Amino acid sequence: MAQISKIKYSQLSNYFGRIDAEFYKPISLYADQIIKKNKHKVLGHIVADGYRVVYENTKILRDDKIDIRNDARFLQATNISIDGLWIETNDIGFVKEQDWNRYPKGRIEIGEILIEVKGAAEKVTIVQDYMPERTLVTGTLFKLTLKPNTISSEYLFAFFSSKYGKILRDRTKVNTLIAYVSKPELYRIPIPILDDILHNEITELVKQSFVNQHKSQSLYQQATTLLEKELGLDNSDLDDSPNKYNSSFNDVILGKRLDPEFYNPRAKTIVQRIKNLEHTTIAQNFYIKNGFPWNSKKFIEDNSGEPVIRIRNVKPTYIDKQNLTSITKDYANTINFPKAKAGDVVIGMDGLKYFYGSILEEDCMVNQRVCHIERKNPDSISSEYTTFIINSAIGQAQLLRDMTIATTVGHITNLNVAKLVIPIVSKNFHDKITDLVRKSINADKKSKLLLKEAIQRVEELIESAAENN
Repeated sequence: MAQISKIKYSQLSNYFGRIDAEFYKPISLYADQIIKKNKHKVLGHIVADGYRVVYENTKILRDDKIDIRNDARFLQATNISIDGLWIETNDIGFVKEQDWNRYPKGRIEIGEILIEVKGAAEKVTIVQDYMPERTLVTGTLFKLTLKPNTISSEYLFAFFSSKYGKILRDRTKVNTLIAYVSKPELYRIPIPILDDILHNEITELVKQSFVNQHKSQSLYQQATTLLEKELGLDNSDLDDSPNKYNSSFNDVILGKRLDPEFYNPRAKTIVQRIKNLEHTTIAQNFYIKNGFPWNSKKFIEDNSGEPVIRIRNVKPTYIDKQNLTSITKDYANTINFPKAKAGDVVIGMDGLKYFYGSILEEDCMVNQRVCHIERKNPDSISSEYTTFIINSAIGQAQLLRDMTIATTVGHITNLNVAKLVIPIVSKNFHDKITDLVRKSINADKKSKLLLKEAIQRVEELIESAAENN
């Protein structure tokens, strides 16, 4: 339904002459007005320095022939998680020394705020102490250094993550060929100022949220390191897959495949190593099922109905029900398709670079092209262990080898999932991995809960102050 905002010509000067309709959406005007009923300062009065590196040719060139122990790196918006609680450092590109020296203002420091400024421009985060010391931001990010004795980075992060902060950040975008955040508009965002007690309360919630997220990632990395060491996956011989390789005619006949990916020796080597250990398969431990082809017209863009797991929701390591879209309850009741249960595992069946698996923490409906597996009995390998192996180099090598490519998207089938080889090694190893993954999930859930609490508190305080003014 179309929305119409009316604004007087005389009011344009209050908004620095902006005449684009998007700027005056009712929800944007409401957010701006409710913040201004609070004690507030514009962001530009709080920021000591703000900088966005504008590289020639729109990007800094990635250089893979660099000493990774010593050379500088560059950070992109794609490295930041949607909720902003984690920055993935394993996939950061490297830059030449001349570029590091050329952009001194682009160097990140612990505690700085990073804001996505191109395209969707939804992400915001705080630089944490686990980041590599010599890192530059790219043109997709804007970094803010706050003045001392104003507000904390944690409080600003909570506000920017709130519904009011998101609306006002979205309002700063200037729509050209590719939407980007305008620095002057960003600096004009009103920031509510709280008393010290409330400010510190929110700051501490956000700090603990980041602490728990780091704990979650560290626990998962411990499990990964344990697996690599036990199976010898940390050996460099697996990283040097040849660009070309030979397969016998007999292998082609048995494999019934002509695509070279299927005969990649890396996957073959990994599977052979697993089979030299105690191992099992998905089919031996799980019932394998499919989701239902729900009518796309029945979906609603929140989880107020009956939440449904779609392929885009399947990410390591568990399904966060709060991030799901849903179908109307009447439609779900009419179809009456059984839900997947808490403890089950789902696997995305379309992809190209990965086919992830996720654990269900609550009962949910499952959509088509999502494979749903259910443990056969309590003695089967755990869902935590299974999901971990699926998402590891072991599981991905097998699924990527088995996928078939139609046009630009790869597909796997229930048969590919069924025959996936899972190493057991020993009961102690299985139980150790299961424990680490479960602790990682719990820490991640606590991290998200603390951030949610901080955001809700910010929103409540903004609305309460507005009502009293």
